[in-house]
Amino acid sequence: MVDGNTNIEKFYKAVRILKSNATCAVHGDITNEEEFNKVLWEVGDSYTTTNPHSELTWAAVKAEMDKL
Repeated sequence: MVDGNTNIEKFYKAVRILKSNATCAVHGDITNEEEFNKVLWEVGDSYTTTNPHSELTWAAVKAEMDKL
């Protein structure tokens, strides 16, 4: 059986589960902490790689991704 969820789909679902109003942009796939640290987080009218959401750590997001 093939899992219909790609890593990127799991990433966005995990972010929504942990922080439903967080907005981000991803270029490529998110499979490790190095890639997670390159996520562009929306802050006001711009995007930054500085994650403004303390509850959205790589460990927390990865744990949710693993459940999906």
